[in-house]
Amino acid sequence: MGMGLGMLLFWVVVIALGVWLFRWLAEESRGRRGPEGRDSALDILRERYARGEISREEFDDRKKGLT
Repeated sequence: MGMGLGMLLFWVVVIALGVWLFRWLAEESRGRRGPEGRDSALDILRERYARGEISREEFDDRKKGLT
């Protein structure tokens, strides 16, 4: 009985570590996201320009302020 419980505990730990590793790698692959999973300010600025919310001049001015 003790061996069966030990094997069960072993596999639970192995599976939990696998899930943790998978989630960690998925977060690392995003790379450009901030600490809370949000886009960086420059990415948001690019999206606003692409949607036509700001002009080219405004985009360039704000980009200079960010970099």
